[in-house]
Amino acid sequence: MATIQRIEGKNSVSDKITVHCGYDHEYRKIQHYKTWRVPDGWSVKRADREAQKIALEFEQRLSQGYLPDNRQTFREYAEYVINLKEQAGLKHNTIRLYRFLSGRITPTVGSMKLVDIRPQHLNTFYQSLQQKGVRYTSHKVHTKIDLGALLQAKQMSRTALAETAGISHTTVTAACRGDRILQEKAEQISEVLNENFANLFEVEQSDSNLSAKTIKEYHRFIRVVLGQAEREMLVPYNAAAKATPPKSKSPEPNFFQPHEIAEILEALESEPLKWRTITHLLLVTGCRRGEIMGLKWSKIDLGEQRVTIASNLLYSKERGVYEGPAKTENVRFLQIPEETVALLEQSRAEQEAMKLANGDRWNDLDFVFTQDDGRPMNPSRITAWLTGFSKRHGLRHINPHAFRHSVASILIANGTDVVTVSKQLGHTKPGTTDNFYAHLIEEEKSKASECIADVMLRQGKKETAR
Repeated sequence: MATIQRIEGKNSVSDKITVHCGYDHEYRKIQHYKTWRVPDGWSVKRADREAQKIALEFEQRLSQGYLPDNRQTFREYAEYVINLKEQAGLKHNTIRLYRFLSGRITPTVGSMKLVDIRPQHLNTFYQSLQQKGVRYTSHKVHTKIDLGALLQAKQMSRTALAETAGISHTTVTAACRGDRILQEKAEQISEVLNENFANLFEVEQSDSNLSAKTIKEYHRFIRVVLGQAEREMLVPYNAAAKATPPKSKSPEPNFFQPHEIAEILEALESEPLKWRTITHLLLVTGCRRGEIMGLKWSKIDLGEQRVTIASNLLYSKERGVYEGPAKTENVRFLQIPEETVALLEQSRAEQEAMKLANGDRWNDLDFVFTQDDGRPMNPSRITAWLTGFSKRHGLRHINPHAFRHSVASILIANGTDVVTVSKQLGHTKPGTTDNFYAHLIEEEKSKASECIADVMLRQGKKETAR
């Protein structure tokens, strides 16, 4: 039963509502409290009626298992949810993303109590993220000099610089090309080279806003946190499920035409065997770059011309290169053509020669594609190498995912059903494939419809025309 105590202050009148919910195991009273401020100008009768109504709703919420007087803030509960997900085995990179997103949410929604968060608060937060100048100021820089020439003058290799500075080889390669890199990475490079940072790099400032796609990442995280609160009956509903984040437009899949693939294959003939083989596998399997880098010899049956995709190489600042399951955690078996088998056989022979040359320095970890000492490669090396490859041969920009889209488009164009395409690409469910390649699938459905019409409706007309 709820009790109501009226408290009259100097400038306001409020009602303190107390609900008694029995006793705990030490026979102490369990009580919940709620304070309601009486609006100015209300009569005593009107205030009493409203207080009774609020007290009844408060008592009903408590009887249903909710804790409407819970004082836990979003920030506090978000940290609890992240730890809960981490203990449950959520992927490391997803946990890193959640912690990053939580950092921007903390100054606004983070200080609010869970029970006070409404869809309007979240919509206001999303709108604020669309303002110019809100992008995090992890400044990007680019080189002012020829960094490659400086390394030659100092007789230092890119690999040595990367290892000494504690950064990835890809970052060093990007800096040598004059591409933009993070300022903190540039500072590490300057320190190792014993050069003044301002002499080597120029800082770029950005006042751009966040994209709709990025804002949706914040929305998804908030929805995960409030969804957990709803399941634990800390809030009556998930406010994020009723909020309205900005709509993001799905990018059109970027894939190669047959003549472009022919040009790529021709250009590959002059490239190192390892990179020819990697690109071949990307081209014929449609795998993700981490899945290619995670391939092991024990998962390849050259006789049966089959590879098993069971793992995925990933990179994070805290863990470096590490091995995880395939992205959707589904093991899949893919057939490869004899041309790719031949390249893999040559790659195995080349790797055996490297083992002998390295002796005890070699790390025998069974990976197909490795560094010079047998350790796994950072999967981002594929992206960097393909960028350089396309520039060297005058090809349009190549990224690993373009091969993936090309495999999907070829299969769809040849009448392969969505379920088979989904399994080839390693999608969790066919619906993902259907949504992403909807325009291609609709084109093929249209062709099928015309084919049916030709056979069913136009056959007689064709014979008459003859």
